[in-house]
Amino acid sequence: LLKDMLKTLEKEAEDDEEIYDKLACWCTNNDREKTKSISDAEARIEDLTNKIEELTAVSARLNTEIKNHEKEVAENQAALDKATAIREKQLAEFNAEEKDLLESISALKSAVTVLSKHNSFIQMPMTHIQTVAMTMQRTMNKHSGMLVGVLTRSERKLVTSFIQSPQDYFDAEPTFKQSYAPQSGEIFGILSQMKETFEKNLAQSQAEEQENQKAYEDLKAAKEEEIKSGQDQIEAKTQTLAETDEKNAQSKEDIKDTKESLTADEQFLAMLKEKCQMTDGEWEERQKTRQLEMEAVSKALAVLSGDDAHDLFTKTFNPAFVQVQSGAEMSSRRTEAARVLELSAKKFHSSYLSALATKVKLDAFERVKKAIDDLILQLGNEKAAEIKHKDFCVDEFNTNQLQTEKKEREQLDLTAKIEDLDMTIKALGDAIDGLKGEIAEMQVQLKHAG
Repeated sequence: LLKDMLKTLEKEAEDDEEIYDKLACWCTNNDREKTKSISDAEARIEDLTNKIEELTAVSARLNTEIKNHEKEVAENQAALDKATAIREKQLAEFNAEEKDLLESISALKSAVTVLSKHNSFIQMPMTHIQTVAMTMQRTMNKHSGMLVGVLTRSERKLVTSFIQSPQDYFDAEPTFKQSYAPQSGEIFGILSQMKETFEKNLAQSQAEEQENQKAYEDLKAAKEEEIKSGQDQIEAKTQTLAETDEKNAQSKEDIKDTKESLTADEQFLAMLKEKCQMTDGEWEERQKTRQLEMEAVSKALAVLSGDDAHDLFTKTFNPAFVQVQSGAEMSSRRTEAARVLELSAKKFHSSYLSALATKVKLDAFERVKKAIDDLILQLGNEKAAEIKHKDFCVDEFNTNQLQTEKKEREQLDLTAKIEDLDMTIKALGDAIDGLKGEIAEMQVQLKHAG
């Protein structure tokens, strides 16, 4: 029976070592994987932190640049509006001046024509003479500033005299006044000079108008180009800002998920180290206790298996006859075996060996057998408990493996999704570029059509 018990203890020790090796492998693998996962998460958090800081700085810069572009566009638009208003005012003034000059030139041409007939010795009606006088009066009153420096003082007096009494200059018979006044030819010369002055002023005004129009068109083209450039910059940087903010938000979400994963891995690793250390201690203690129990059982077995015990067994269980061994001799063997078990129990602090020693002292070998059977049963229960613990560890290992595979599949799915989104973004970007090209072409065609 003790030999069977010793074999059982040895077999349990081997099974326990096998279970421990698997558990130790599981602890090592998980420790290595979680440590690497924690290191990767910390590195990723650092990268994401730097990326978030960089994207935040880019976002702030883009916002500032967009505001500056908007301000420049507004200033350019205001300058263009102001230039347009000035140009419209200039054009209105020119149109009014041109109209006035054209009317004056036309009137002066008519007056010159009338006087040219008189110089050709054609008698003029008084109404024509009065018309010439009224034309000169209107012109002198309306364009007196323009005629400064053109007519001399004497010419102005002559014109004034003609306006007051035009008939004195074109009578058939010369009067007394006419004999001292300039002839009609002087009036003709003054009208011609006034007409030429107005024509010259009209040409200058038209030339200035052309220069003003060209200057305005150049300014307008430059401002429109600046406005378009600013608007293009705003559009491009607004798009870049949206992409930057989206990447920044995604990075913040990623760092949040990574930190949560890091916390879970750190907690799991701490639990793993604690549990594996506890398992190591328990296994060492079980190994030590089982070894001591095996040594004690071996010693007890040696006592019961000695030559004297073998002779006693032969005498007691002789096939020829059944002899009852004396109580004193049997008691001596039990006492010796009990003493060995008791010393071992005290030395190794084993409650099992102590209980077995007590049974040996008090009971017969049949009861010793029962006690040993009970000890084997108890050890079997311990084995069952250890197997249950092993199954728990295996389940934990499998669960962790499944979670790892699940995370890897999720990573692959997210990578594929990111690639799809990148392709979609690229396709949309190409479509936008195409539409911009079409819009630019339509604008060119619209300008040509205008």
